[in-house]
Amino acid sequence: MGEVAGWRRWWVYQRERFPLVAHGPLILAFSFCAVAFSAHLRGGGWPHPGAVVVAFISSLLFFLQLRIADEFKDLAEDTRWRPYRPVPRGLVKLRELGWVFVGAALVQLVLALWWSPTQVVVLAVAWAYLAAMSVEFGCRTWLKRHPIIYLWSHMLIMPLVDLYATACDWVPAIGTPPTGLLWFLAASFANGVVIELGRKIRSPADEEEGVETYSVLWGPVRAVGVWWCMLLVTATLATLAANDAQAALPVGVVLTVGVVIGGVLALWFARRRQPRDGKRIELAAGMWTLLLYGSLGLIPPLVERLHG
Repeated sequence: MGEVAGWRRWWVYQRERFPLVAHGPLILAFSFCAVAFSAHLRGGGWPHPGAVVVAFISSLLFFLQLRIADEFKDLAEDTRWRPYRPVPRGLVKLRELGWVFVGAALVQLVLALWWSPTQVVVLAVAWAYLAAMSVEFGCRTWLKRHPIIYLWSHMLIMPLVDLYATACDWVPAIGTPPTGLLWFLAASFANGVVIELGRKIRSPADEEEGVETYSVLWGPVRAVGVWWCMLLVTATLATLAANDAQAALPVGVVLTVGVVIGGVLALWFARRRQPRDGKRIELAAGMWTLLLYGSLGLIPPLVERLHG
């Protein structure tokens, strides 16, 4: 820990492993959309600001907990192949991160009890799955040999976090999920795959020994092709969700534009595969996420107002 001391090392840690500047806007869009879409489906108008705040803070902490769980799971591999990361190089200790994880859970619990105690049940479901993920469901070696199963089993946390975010609206309002929420959660799952693929697609020159990427597993061209297909799947599921909110056409048009732009970027990457091109795919996945959740969160209530 010689390079930095005191609280400054936590600033360095977040900058390297959980950059709030990058993650904050995405998680805010994710949280607002979840609450707003639920409110619209149940006919509640614009979401309550308190519900958005609770959903945002809780979701932010969920994703921080996922990052901390990765630090524990990947310590051996990081120590061997990525010694430059904060934990292997001694910037922070796993024990300290463990306390941060517990502190985050306590904040989530206090917020749930304050906002609507019943939603602690939904919180417990998400916690249970997160706990199972943290120990790789007790079959880490097997999962590593089956990367597609590994991918979808870990991405199931996305609709669970989204379910909890929506619960900040529907639990205190009606007590049960509104009709039509299933397509929204399915789109959240598919978008999680888009993000995960996007951050693990690299140009050949950027690959690191010991780092498992989908561009190594499938080859860069096939990997970026699968990524684009998941954009299309996400857009389809989101449009079906928007149909239940009487906004399928405008949401579908907006997301179609995003899919086309994503396709152009995928073709560009497949043909070039130059250093740092993979970062552009990762950035595109982030921008797509903003477009997806912005569309589902804002367009349905705006359409309702125009027709009202």
